[in-house]
Amino acid sequence: MSTPSLSDLIELGVVSEAQGIRGQVKVRPHSSDPVALLSSKTIWLSLIARRDQHASTSSAPASLTEYKVKGAKMHSGNVVMSLEGVADRDQALALKGARILVARDAFPNTDKDDYYWVDLIGCQAINVQGQPLGEVLDVTENGAHGVIAIGSAEKKVIQYLVPFVKEVVQSVDLASKLITVDWQLDWQ
Repeated sequence: MSTPSLSDLIELGVVSEAQGIRGQVKVRPHSSDPVALLSSKTIWLSLIARRDQHASTSSAPASLTEYKVKGAKMHSGNVVMSLEGVADRDQALALKGARILVARDAFPNTDKDDYYWVDLIGCQAINVQGQPLGEVLDVTENGAHGVIAIGSAEKKVIQYLVPFVKEVVQSVDLASKLITVDWQLDWQ
């Protein structure tokens, strides 16, 4: 398989530490439910610092290294992974700080009304009256539920922080990249 570009990969976590003496790595996942990370058979590691997704791309070439995943499990809020070619603690420690990237097409299928947050970014948001609110710029979690940041990607301005809950989000049409929310233009 050829090495994909960074734009084809989704960052799912960061190697935070070595785990044990047999080369396992401890990964701090970016999601509280890292199903895609746990089910991945192949990952890419990059030591390149994270770039702003809306910033112009750097001229530095992507430094990606492909690893086959021998095993992955949850442990105390982290994902512990065994990677082919990483056989001892020193090799695992050398990966500390590496970003874990996975091809989007390797993610497991979702159930109806379940979405990967990465798929929501870039969708246009309108309210139930059909008025445009802007583009989904980011999706985060506040502990109780997801929150979608809506605004202008061009101006890099967030105008609305909308709870991603069924009472507010009326519909998500990923094919049309359109999200309808029960939200008014004057609600900030």
